[in-house]
Amino acid sequence: MLRIEELDTPSLICDLDVMEANLKLMAERCRALGIALRPHTKSHKIPALAHLQIASGAQGITCQKLGDAEVMAAAGIDDILIPYNIVGKVKTERLARLARQIRVLVAIDSEATASGISAPASEIGAAVGILIELDTGSHRCGVQNPEEAAALARSVARFPGLQFTGLMTYPSRLEAKPFIDRTVALIRQAGLEVSVISGGGTGLESVSKELGCTETRSGSYLWEGGSRVGKSEDLHPSHCPLRVLTVVVSTAVPGQMILDAGQKTLTARPGDPYGYIVEDPGAKIRGMSMEHGHVDIRECSRRFQVGDRVSVIPLHGETTTNLHDTMYGVRKGVVEAIWKIAGRGRVQ
Repeated sequence: MLRIEELDTPSLICDLDVMEANLKLMAERCRALGIALRPHTKSHKIPALAHLQIASGAQGITCQKLGDAEVMAAAGIDDILIPYNIVGKVKTERLARLARQIRVLVAIDSEATASGISAPASEIGAAVGILIELDTGSHRCGVQNPEEAAALARSVARFPGLQFTGLMTYPSRLEAKPFIDRTVALIRQAGLEVSVISGGGTGLESVSKELGCTETRSGSYLWEGGSRVGKSEDLHPSHCPLRVLTVVVSTAVPGQMILDAGQKTLTARPGDPYGYIVEDPGAKIRGMSMEHGHVDIRECSRRFQVGDRVSVIPLHGETTTNLHDTMYGVRKGVVEAIWKIAGRGRVQ
């Protein structure tokens, strides 16, 4: 039996009781709303956790990159949405091969992207489901108006190897309802079925339902990291299962302790503080170098010493997870699971 005290530092750990509660809460929320849950696995990149999400009621999963989807498909998951424009011969050929194995949906916002996916898919007899992304406020990707969306849907329907399936939006915003409603009406007037409307954003499930979405792509609910804590009354550090177990390596500078976890362990994403220290919230990670966490301890209620172990809830669990090879699932101090973060670094 491996106990948490025996783990070397820094280590990425997950409190299983807290994580399972988060899984249950989101599944119940979506069932109550009457909207399908398609969780975004970029938060964790671990096939075993994706299977737990499906077992709790999710209809399939979302993977931001093709490489992530390949990892999840290899682990037996057979319904995957990639909400990303897949561009380039190398990627579209991989996508076509994946679509021969499982059900794959991808998002597009141009005819050029559709054409690029169509060629290899039709060549090998694959069928790729297509969602047209609508720009409803992110100003990142997505067609700009209902007429453009309807025209693209008609084009997709003519391409071999593609199946027009529906629409996608991010983030879900009530202001986008006229855009979505008009788009759906125009596409149906063209004789095409809109079977999927995919909404996105953890905490926006009810908004997605009001927009008429058939599914919600929620992801960060699993970790509820520091970037979400405090945004609503039900978000509290006790709802955050992801922790980085670290050790104090120096207290030489008055009013400061140094942890053996810096930007390469926690995240280089800016923030102040960079994480929440469970053992004493008065300790604030005010800065980080590559391998050092600089912690202000002037407001602490306890005195830290070299060798003390410190648990940090990272500011953004998703980026922290992607820095590690392994995660330890812990329950009441005992390691129950050791997971390889199989999707880390899969940016292609």
